[in-house]
Amino acid sequence: MSDHYLPGLEHVIASETSISYLDVEKEEIVIRGYDLMELAEQMTYLDVVGLLLEGELPNETRRQAIESQIQSVYGLPPNVRAMLHLMPDRADMMDVLRTSISALASFDDELDDRSPEANGRKAIRLLAKVPQIVAYGYRAITKQPLIEPDPKLSYSANFLYMITGTIPSPMEVAIYDQSLIVYSEHELPNSTFAARVIASTQSDIYGALVGAVASLKGTLHGGANEAVMHMLLEAGSEDDLEALIRSKLARKERIMGFGHRVYMRKPDPRALLMKEALAKLAPACNQQELYDMCVRGENVMRTEKGLHPNLDYYAAPVYYLLGIPIELFTPVFLAARTVGISAHVMEQHANNRLFRPRVRYTGARDLHPLQVERLSESEDEIV
Repeated sequence: MSDHYLPGLEHVIASETSISYLDVEKEEIVIRGYDLMELAEQMTYLDVVGLLLEGELPNETRRQAIESQIQSVYGLPPNVRAMLHLMPDRADMMDVLRTSISALASFDDELDDRSPEANGRKAIRLLAKVPQIVAYGYRAITKQPLIEPDPKLSYSANFLYMITGTIPSPMEVAIYDQSLIVYSEHELPNSTFAARVIASTQSDIYGALVGAVASLKGTLHGGANEAVMHMLLEAGSEDDLEALIRSKLARKERIMGFGHRVYMRKPDPRALLMKEALAKLAPACNQQELYDMCVRGENVMRTEKGLHPNLDYYAAPVYYLLGIPIELFTPVFLAARTVGISAHVMEQHANNRLFRPRVRYTGARDLHPLQVERLSESEDEIV
């Protein structure tokens, strides 16, 4: 066995997949052969749902059918809804998601059917219910009335409506839909890898998604969008943001929203797309200074550290102006990524090999328990 060790599995190829690939040299995120940026600019989130789950872009009839399938399974089991109201006010929304998705599994009659057809149906049910958990969970713990989905609204419009309680404008829907697309799939980050590891045991799709939620709650994977928004609000102006960033750099603190293990030398193309979205949304919300602040921060980090913004840096102010509470930024990320994770679980189940890596051992060797016992006795006698 080779003892070659790469901390964090960096550069290790852990899976074969036909779902997505990060081609850094071409600055392209490939989703089943398509450039994710072109999909985000020309397609809808449900088009990408069809592509990820079924392997090809749906035509208009199929896309409408997917939307109808999702609408037909809207609604949470009464016991899950009741559970949301029992969550304490201090509950982290990622914990609410993790608990609620786990509970949902018990209500799925196809839970233990790992066939591609059954997994596809479960993925559709999750796409219907995870946004409702995000919206209902937050409203329940903040003592606000729950907003039921409106059958006249599109998938993305409903998602935003259930969170804010206000029917979004066409521009807001388009921007939000685009954000869901760019968050939908990103090859093999920690949360997706966690889901595939769990799925490799032949565990069910709900359990794999719960593992992904737990992974995404960790601050080294999720939460960057929330941290970015808190930093922007703390600064409040262009000059103050530059001063804040410089002071953090002087203290060698990490600036959230910059750098990425994959995008080391080139910009994250998803961030550029959300920057364009913010440029449209900010003036419409009379928040031009927020856009200007973000650009100033980007320029400072590029000059001082040679770092580019990642998706979270510009998605954060976009979500803020859309009226999404900061506590929901990461749960929304997970809801958007549910389709990508589901596709990976389906692929893992279809061509499975159990993940079972080895370790490089750094502990002691050649110890003997009787020697330890006699040593203890001799020490007692000396005392």
